[in-house]
Amino acid sequence: MKNYSKLVIIGAGNLAGHLAPALEDAGLMVAGVYSRRLARAQQLADRLYGTPAQNHLDFSNSEAQLFIVAVADDAIEVVAQALLLPPGATLVHTSGSQPLSALRRAATDRTGVFYPLQTFSSARRITFRDVPICLESDDPEVLLRLTKLARKLSQHVALVSSEERQVLHVAAVFANNFTNHLLGMAQALTEAHRVDFSLLHPLIEETVEKALANGPVAAQTGPAVRGDDTTIRRHLKQLRQFDPAYAKVYKAITQHIRENS
Repeated sequence: MKNYSKLVIIGAGNLAGHLAPALEDAGLMVAGVYSRRLARAQQLADRLYGTPAQNHLDFSNSEAQLFIVAVADDAIEVVAQALLLPPGATLVHTSGSQPLSALRRAATDRTGVFYPLQTFSSARRITFRDVPICLESDDPEVLLRLTKLARKLSQHVALVSSEERQVLHVAAVFANNFTNHLLGMAQALTEAHRVDFSLLHPLIEETVEKALANGPVAAQTGPAVRGDDTTIRRHLKQLRQFDPAYAKVYKAITQHIRENS
């Protein structure tokens, strides 16, 4: 059984922009990059080694064995169905929220999921050795080959079903997107009152480190856990004056902490 050595990246967004160079660094050849906007595909291809860019989905003459779909979740099924693939090709998507069955109408039965569980931004460098890669396939050979590929990139490789991956994705929204939004609210609150937001940086770092070391439940502190109603009422009054929406968020989270502490 041969390992994947040549692959094509379908998409040129943040994930593709991190994944393609990492795959090359791991010794694989990126034999093509696709984007609806040719200039976007070319921008990514220019960062690789002699990789061609194209804005159409005809890869029927490609020598690649693996095609990685890294597009928006709601475009996966449409793209997979439109792809023209060479015989024997493997097709995977990189979504946390979409099931393996999103590839059911593809022109190949050799399908899988290759989901790096991380947030990707163009301005941030990611070390793939630390990124969990969640894999799924109904084909044992495909799964074995994907596992070998993933281990070239990361020290954290896991077999995760579609149902488990969806749970992880929702949990990731809480851990990443919602947490980041709350940090944004904290920054807006401090800046509106001309207080230096960077004074909170050590607290933010300690909060995350303690939650990872001790577990979030054990690490929970604050007026909601203590039952400090006087402080909570004072905070709510202050927040209603600033922005009633902030007070609603504060009240809802406080209530949830109380009910689960």
